[in-house]
Amino acid sequence: MNEPQLRSQMLRIAHLIYDRGLLVAMDGNLSALLPSGHVLCTRASCHKGFLTDEDLIVVDRSGRMLRGTGRPTSELKMHLACYDERPDIRAVVHAHPPISVAFTIANVSMARCVLPEVVLTLGTIPTVDYETTGTLALADKIRPFIRDHDAILMDRHGAVCLGPSLLQAFCNLETMEHTAKITKTARDLGGVKELPPDEAVKLRSLGLKRYGGPPSAVAKADDPGADLPDSCQSCSGCANPTPSGIAPKMPLRMARVVAAPPRTVAGALAGDVEDAVLAAVLEALGR
Repeated sequence: MNEPQLRSQMLRIAHLIYDRGLLVAMDGNLSALLPSGHVLCTRASCHKGFLTDEDLIVVDRSGRMLRGTGRPTSELKMHLACYDERPDIRAVVHAHPPISVAFTIANVSMARCVLPEVVLTLGTIPTVDYETTGTLALADKIRPFIRDHDAILMDRHGAVCLGPSLLQAFCNLETMEHTAKITKTARDLGGVKELPPDEAVKLRSLGLKRYGGPPSAVAKADDPGADLPDSCQSCSGCANPTPSGIAPKMPLRMARVVAAPPRTVAGALAGDVEDAVLAAVLEALGR
């Protein structure tokens, strides 16, 4: 795409991200590589639901401002790290998908093989340990994950999704949050069944060959476990979730049942008196 097309698409996708509740207020940022090799990105402190062309800035690969008004996004270092580590990508989307972020706060990993479509397209979704937002330390911390994944969670902070286009980066973000919603609902209903290891590997190998992905992952498409982590190959809770799986089996959590408090002697006598009075009243009324 040329620059006018990329600008138009960035506005459209920013509005969609906001409309789908994947960020609020001034959260999040987007970027894409221009044909020149420069980076088109959102400026700092702009509302993505109301993003306009005036909110877009062009910087070079070192982060130096070239065109636009205001300051580049505070997460520019993270975006530049993505382009440095992955020459195959052309766009980066950072947002705060609420259910996905809740998984990081609850210390529940999404690096599991549960949904076939997700294994095909993304493999697993890792979580990067906490680091202060907007810092070079955060950019450096996610570099190893950028090399091997197209969708990454950052503890307490949000998601960074990559793609050969803005549309694909946005699709990866949507897929992440959709996965989080389904997984959370399954946990609330009693547990999560993971894919059997052989099926997970089969799906991932097929997905890497059919849809591509990080070059480091594609290179492992024919390996015995493809690029999947050990958690997807050990079947810790495939058919009957256990505490070592993604979620232990538990009672239905949508309704809370509590035991009645023990009755004291005085309480028992009071109850007996109430029952006797009610019986006498009913008898007097001829019932």
